[in-house]
Amino acid sequence: MNPENRVKKLLGLMESKSLDCLLIANAKNMEYLTGFEGGSLLLIPRDGENMLFVYGVNYEAARVKARGVLVKLVKHGEILIDKTVEMLKAWKIHRLGFDSLTVSTYLKLKKRLGNVDFKDASSIMWSLRKIKDSDEISLMKKAAELTSLGMQKALEMVEAGISEREVAAEIEYAMRKKGSDGVSFDTIVSSGPNSAYPHGGCGDRVLREGDFVVVDVGAKYRSYCSDMTRTFIIGKPSPKQLKIYETVRKAQRLAAENVRAGVEAREIDHIARDFISRAGYGEYFVHGLGHGVGLDIHEPPTLSPYSKDVLSEGNVLTIEPGIYIPGFGGVRIEDTVLVLDSGVEKLTDAPYIYQV
Repeated sequence: MNPENRVKKLLGLMESKSLDCLLIANAKNMEYLTGFEGGSLLLIPRDGENMLFVYGVNYEAARVKARGVLVKLVKHGEILIDKTVEMLKAWKIHRLGFDSLTVSTYLKLKKRLGNVDFKDASSIMWSLRKIKDSDEISLMKKAAELTSLGMQKALEMVEAGISEREVAAEIEYAMRKKGSDGVSFDTIVSSGPNSAYPHGGCGDRVLREGDFVVVDVGAKYRSYCSDMTRTFIIGKPSPKQLKIYETVRKAQRLAAENVRAGVEAREIDHIARDFISRAGYGEYFVHGLGHGVGLDIHEPPTLSPYSKDVLSEGNVLTIEPGIYIPGFGGVRIEDTVLVLDSGVEKLTDAPYIYQV
């Protein structure tokens, strides 16, 4: 689906909410609706031409790449909010939707636009973005393929005597060589006691025999993200390590087997969380089971005990249970999956090998 068709769907949603215009300030929303990364503000009126404001550094690129919009240059010395107010007054806007604004910008616009009725329309954008179209799914499959190649490199690299930072560098280099545009987030390679931190990052620690090593990596391809985690054990695992690993692996598999369109997201979280709790590790599963993925690495829907989301065909999300025991270590296993009507398609693909 091209950006123009996305805008058509958006206009229908705006009409249902009686919005005269939508002000888009979120960079990813602008990219989603125009195909261009680098806009400063997008106005979408129900009647009139869509307008993308850009500064000089992005003007020529926007003229070539932005689709379905009139590109307006914000010249040196001009103020974006002044040009925005000028346009909204010219269009005689009465009900203005917005996706995200800083408090200061919101207050300035409210003051200068007088009787205009402001409406939070962020839910409208997410209702579109959280269900991926065929073009997005194709790009996300490529991102997942590159991520899987990165994890394969991790499997080759993880051994006693190498640092966390070195492993991360080799992963990112391998993905770049094969076509990634960068990483979806800072690569995590957390070993030994560091593996007990869910977002442990990577540092100078040298991997040792007996370590848990959590590797969390995501390639980005044409702005779309992917996310994958595997946990390795260097050398022969202890009985406790093996029990923790198998508990997480079974919880992840059980959750994935129950994902399908129409299921409440919190129910999938409950399935995995209940399994981990019955194994005696409930207090060590300290985050939600997963999250949506797309142009952002964290998007709706959310898989957590408190989620109100219902899964839909076309959602792309992670399934990532974990157990983290302070002072001992942790295990997380994660894949990015596409929700189908009757199940899931796993997009990331690397073996579940724990012993290296």
